[in-house]
Amino acid sequence: MTDHRTGTREEWLAARLELLEAEKELTRRSDELARLRRELPWVRIEKEYRFETDEGTASLADLFKGRSQLLTYHFMFGPEYTAGCPSCSAIADGFDGSVVHLANHDVTLCAVSRAPLAKLQTYKRRMGWSFPWASSFDSDFNYDFQAGHTTEQRKSGAAEYNFRAMDDRPPEPGEEGPVLAEIAASVGTDWPTFTREAPGVSAFALEDGIVYHTYSAYARGLDGLWGMYQWLDRAPLGRNEPGFWWRRHDEYDSR
Repeated sequence: MTDHRTGTREEWLAARLELLEAEKELTRRSDELARLRRELPWVRIEKEYRFETDEGTASLADLFKGRSQLLTYHFMFGPEYTAGCPSCSAIADGFDGSVVHLANHDVTLCAVSRAPLAKLQTYKRRMGWSFPWASSFDSDFNYDFQAGHTTEQRKSGAAEYNFRAMDDRPPEPGEEGPVLAEIAASVGTDWPTFTREAPGVSAFALEDGIVYHTYSAYARGLDGLWGMYQWLDRAPLGRNEPGFWWRRHDEYDSR
């Protein structure tokens, strides 16, 4: 017998209609937030960034692929990693289906990571992905957009993430706890090395040959990009997250 509250269809409908009003208010607020995002001032990019891509060396403007808008996902895959971050991988599982729709709305979607291109290409083949993925190895791009932190920054507590200083010096190897150790081990590193990378999304505009930074989001600001979360939020038990429950899509036991 379930421990959850039960009721009649009439009671369910009354409660559902009350919830519907709250959902409509959230939708209206979400529309307003989208408008406010678009009204943020654009910041001209003065620095020259270089990336390695499947087509060769590219500038930030080249990543637009002839379109006027660029969305970059800061995918956690550091030079020392042997595989991509499992959380970023779960998010990226939804990219391929969106790329063509975004391209036909004048938007290019591209993942960017600090790992060398050969590592990204190998992992991309393993995952069966086709979306654009650029390497920012030997570039300041990740550091400048809060998606990477140097060892010195982490040790000093001077790293910045989600628009605020990070006051959480990483634990020494072996002191991070079993769940965090398992996540780090899944990419072939320890926790301090794993957390030198950070997830995020940044948006750019290209106008008259000039690239502008228009928006970035991090941490819980990425929840909306997790396709599975949108489904789980509508499932009876919600996200129901007991520890490190998610895996790369080729690591689950058959169900």
